[in-house]
Amino acid sequence: MIRGFKDALTKLGIKGSVIATDTDKLSPGLRFCDRFHLVPLSGSEKYIPRILQICKEEKVSLMVPTIDEELQVFGQHKRDFLAIGVTPLVSDENVGMLCRDKYLTAGFFKKHGFPFAETFLPSQLDYETIDYPLFIKPRVGRGSVGAYPIRNETELRFFSSYVENPVIQRFLPGKEYTIDVLTSLDGKILSVVPRERLVIRAGVCDKGKTYKGRDLIDISVAICEKLGTIGPANLQCKIFNGSISFFEINPRFSGAIQLTVASGADFFSLIIKDALGESPEPAIGKFKDGFLMLSYEESIFENPADDN
Repeated sequence: MIRGFKDALTKLGIKGSVIATDTDKLSPGLRFCDRFHLVPLSGSEKYIPRILQICKEEKVSLMVPTIDEELQVFGQHKRDFLAIGVTPLVSDENVGMLCRDKYLTAGFFKKHGFPFAETFLPSQLDYETIDYPLFIKPRVGRGSVGAYPIRNETELRFFSSYVENPVIQRFLPGKEYTIDVLTSLDGKILSVVPRERLVIRAGVCDKGKTYKGRDLIDISVAICEKLGTIGPANLQCKIFNGSISFFEINPRFSGAIQLTVASGADFFSLIIKDALGESPEPAIGKFKDGFLMLSYEESIFENPADDN
């Protein structure tokens, strides 16, 4: 994301800096930005005041949250940032809360008639009669942490007590997809890119391929318009025998946004243009179909003596 915004600034001929924050000075991302600041954890009462202070000191014009835990917090404080001339690229607080709580997410999809994996709380199940397989995960969580397939009653009873505050979903067969969606600051859908997740590691797509499926594009537009997302969002679903079933939505950049951008849907340039008031035209469906991404790890090396 840091490199994406820097590349977009260069491409658009705009003189600007990308400033990052983190809690850990050893974060690799800090090596790619123009400047950085260390901040408290997002759950700290000092977090938002520190971010506001940095925005004033650095004369920030656009602020982009990226982590699940902070989306609801920034949504709650949008007016505080607007008051100092900073555009916060984040959905409203209620959107962050609904998307982070998987049980509330399921309720939203059901209420509006969008396909979603049948979702339960442990107290709503008869462990002896329910059909398997199932899938269990934290009601509030991310990155596939604490998520497990459930094949029988024994596993269900164990993981229901092992996973903190869990939700249980029907196990979904089929191919898995993420749909990247970008919504303008005034609520207009600008771009939608579905992509098949070929290989997943720690919740992030390592190998993926874009898919110009009109069905996925149209339903993702409808969902995000009804939900009222602002900025980037990603929806996750599976398709089996032509049937779509969603199981999660996150109002933030996806972990493989680089594939979407490389395929021709430059979210970063669209965001910058939108923040500058240029009102970019929607480019839905304008990306390379079947475009493949194969990721690999790369390392950064530093000599501690260089800091002296």
